[in-house]
Amino acid sequence: MKKINAYNLQEILVVLVIIGILLLLALPNLMPLISKAKSTEAQLQLSHIYNSQTTHRYMYSKYSMDLYEIDFEAPKTVNENGRSNYSYELLSASNSSFKARATAVTDFDGDGVFNVWEIDENGAPKQLVKD
Repeated sequence: MKKINAYNLQEILVVLVIIGILLLLALPNLMPLISKAKSTEAQLQLSHIYNSQTTHRYMYSKYSMDLYEIDFEAPKTVNENGRSNYSYELLSASNSSFKARATAVTDFDGDGVFNVWEIDENGAPKQLVKD
């Protein structure tokens, strides 16, 4: 009979415990990166709203207060079985200005603060509340 080299149960469990400890140490450092990556969704969608509002203003000489009117369909949020982490709304619109907001529907780092972004007629998304 020939003996086969293999790992025993204790060795595998020790390796899994070490990996778990390393993950617990690294996870708090990765949370800001996860939040930053998820916030790019809000920036991209708000830029799309800005472009749609600008096009609407060129056509009708005013900004719109209706997302449907500017052909913006907000993606389904994770609360609605979608993939979006933000809900979108138009706060104000006039002939010369508009303001749109993206509010996070989930708390990315579990601290109770939800991320909020806004954009206006100048076209630069601004982070109002950092998660």
